[in-house]
Amino acid sequence: MSVVTSFPLGAATTLAELARDPHPRLALLRAHEPVSWLPELGGWLVTRRDLALSVMRDAATFTVDDPRFSTARVVGPSMLSLDGAEHARHREPFNPPFRPRRVRDGFAASIERETGRLVDALRPAGAAELRRAFAGPLAVAVVTDALGLAGVGADTVLSWYDAIVRSVSEITAGREAGPAGSAAYAELRAAVEGTVAGRHGASLLVAAAQRLALPEVASNAAVMMFGGIETTEAMITNALLQLLGHPDQLALVRADPDLLDGAIEESLRLEPGAVVVDRYATRDIELGAAVIREGDPVTVSLAGANRDPAVFPDPDRFDVRRAGARLQLAFAHGPHHCVAAHLARLETRMALEHLLRCLPGLRLDPDRPTAPEGLVFRKPPTLHVLWDRPG
Repeated sequence: MSVVTSFPLGAATTLAELARDPHPRLALLRAHEPVSWLPELGGWLVTRRDLALSVMRDAATFTVDDPRFSTARVVGPSMLSLDGAEHARHREPFNPPFRPRRVRDGFAASIERETGRLVDALRPAGAAELRRAFAGPLAVAVVTDALGLAGVGADTVLSWYDAIVRSVSEITAGREAGPAGSAAYAELRAAVEGTVAGRHGASLLVAAAQRLALPEVASNAAVMMFGGIETTEAMITNALLQLLGHPDQLALVRADPDLLDGAIEESLRLEPGAVVVDRYATRDIELGAAVIREGDPVTVSLAGANRDPAVFPDPDRFDVRRAGARLQLAFAHGPHHCVAAHLARLETRMALEHLLRCLPGLRLDPDRPTAPEGLVFRKPPTLHVLWDRPG
């Protein structure tokens, strides 16, 4: 029996369906084919949480270090696409500012300042598209400040980011990426080189250049920026969509602001900004009911794992009081757990606090509905909102 006929649900799964509304299909796969072969993906898809954890924890068997890895094809080798000692060598110079004890002291003041500036600019209008008028610029400001990237405006960084995201998504979908992603990375690399050459202040990039070669600093800066913008822009936008789309849950958060952390974790669970992570088998191995061969691509569905009913009862419900919401895997797991997860959480919490406090009556614009979309990175393309303008 062929691998295709052995996994009929996987054979019937399309990438278009996974990009548009993946959750019903992921639930079917998780229940009946938790490790399934998807011909359109050209590899295995893992949707059950326990199996997802086993893949992400075992870098020796399921590696990122493969020439097919999509992000490396755009920006070159980095902490995201290396394993073992090389992964540690690339990641360690970037770790210190993002350790839990240092995040609030290092970033809270600048996040508060930038959040206030953005909200003050929006407040008089009574309406805005918050993904690109708020979440994106805030994410850019924080990550460029964190890295110490000098002399580059938010619009330029967002244009680089958009081009790199498109290229990675095209490669993941099996299509040829155009030249825009490589061109954007070349501009980013030049900006990193300029920052290092100018030895700007306490720049993390300058510090990293004492331990890594300049091309290595640039590739890691790219994935840090890429992850920092994508993770936080999506976190803020998705959390707002969930809260504003569930007025009963929003009322609970307004009545008890301590529930905001739970709301953020629950939003990460329901709609992680990064939907999948890619690995490649280094040897033949059985996983669930599948026999995976050396070299096979293995994609972990974080979205599927995050709605596993064995861990999250009534998994499609948004519940800001859910016990165990932090068991979600939106930041991945194992050696490649997101290095700046604590910063992303702090940034999202402060952003939501500021928006809910300073924009009275904040609500979705009923005339411009939206929904998350995306095969690799998932968030609403726009988030149009209204609020009560000051009298």
